Amino acid sequence: TEVIEKLEEVVMIWTKQIRQVLVESEQIRREADDVGPSAELEHWKSRMSSFNSLLDEIKSSRVKKIISILQAARSKTLQQWKELDGSITIAANEAKDNVRYLYTLDKFFGPLANASPVMMEHIPSLMNTVSMIYCTSPYYNTSEHMTSLFLKITNQMINTCKTYLCEG
Repeated sequence: TEVIEKLEEVVMIWTKQIRQVLVESEQIRREADDVGPSAELEHWKSRMSSFNSLLDEIKSSRVKKIISILQAARSKTLQQWKELDGSITIAANEAKDNVRYLYTLDKFFGPLANASPVMMEHIPSLMNTVSMIYCTSPYYNTSEHMTSLFLKITNQMINTCKTYLCEG
């Protein structure tokens, strides 16, 4: 029982750390007012990397052994652990899915950032791709995500036009 208590303490520490990561990932992002759409892709890539690392750690043999021992001992700490494991998996899947969809927009970010109003020819294709993401993505199709994306696209267009006007 002493070993079980020590292992439960370890799992409780992990649980607290994982909860902290989840809470931090859900906090509102602070970004510059003029940040472009590539920042959205970078955010989700970073989040995907963090959650994938966390999943790799959770799936490591060391963690699996501890969880197995606690399962055999019918530890009460495992209920919280299972819930967190599920939350991490969902967050990792969301980040991975969002990166996959945002990569479809990546080809528009370069032309959008070019210092020329010619970018207007890319807008219909860009909007079709955004529409496709909204209609098909199981995670990214919220008004919050779409608003953030449109704001960044608009910022990039404004910055491109400002640059064009200042250089011209």
